[in-house]
Amino acid sequence: MVNEAGLSGLDWRKSTYSGGGNDCVEVAFTSDGAVVRDSKHPAAGALRLPAAHWEALLAAARTGELDLR
Repeated sequence: MVNEAGLSGLDWRKSTYSGGGNDCVEVAFTSDGAVVRDSKHPAAGALRLPAAHWEALLAAARTGELDLR
């Protein structure tokens, strides 16, 4: 986990599929990967993912591997 002090200056983005609400995750890209946080609780910290792990997460989401249904 990364604390709030380590997140300043990052360019946070939400998915265009989020509907504009505050009920999704946000991602900021860094030189070595990505940082993900809860849009409802941005001060609670974030999860830093190395580039390879970010790509693996995206691949799993795209193939439905993470679907809970």
